[in-house]
Amino acid sequence: MGVRTIATNRRARFEYEILETVEAGLVLVGSEVKSLRAGRADLKDSYAAVKDGEMWLYALRISPYEFALDGGHDPERPRKLLLHRGEITRIGAKLAEKGLTLVPTSLYFKEGKAKVELGLGKGKTRIDKRETIKRRQADREMRRAVRHRSLD
Repeated sequence: MGVRTIATNRRARFEYEILETVEAGLVLVGSEVKSLRAGRADLKDSYAAVKDGEMWLYALRISPYEFALDGGHDPERPRKLLLHRGEITRIGAKLAEKGLTLVPTSLYFKEGKAKVELGLGKGKTRIDKRETIKRRQADREMRRAVRHRSLD
């Protein structure tokens, strides 16, 4: 059993400069796990924060499982993240710094357990975003030229 990706947040790497990443487990109910196995999750606009000494993930949308009894679960309820106490305090101290936020970059199953990769990021300015786009286009053109050259 390896890693099976459920959802990725490609926008996070564009909007934020990710300084470090951490892996955390999720506290889920049964119908949420069934929905995740079906690949029905959306990381857009979600974020993590420390509240009362615990780490919580907000605005993660897990669509309701259609075969669940009693209607299943609330799709956008806050979900508790499983981290060691030391990691929570260390990350909490970094979040207290100005301009840092904790955004999920990917959601996956690892050895049968649902995990989320969180990135500690600093928001990019408009200029930084333009530079990212220029760098991506230059890399794309370079790969295209190399591929074209190898065909000759």
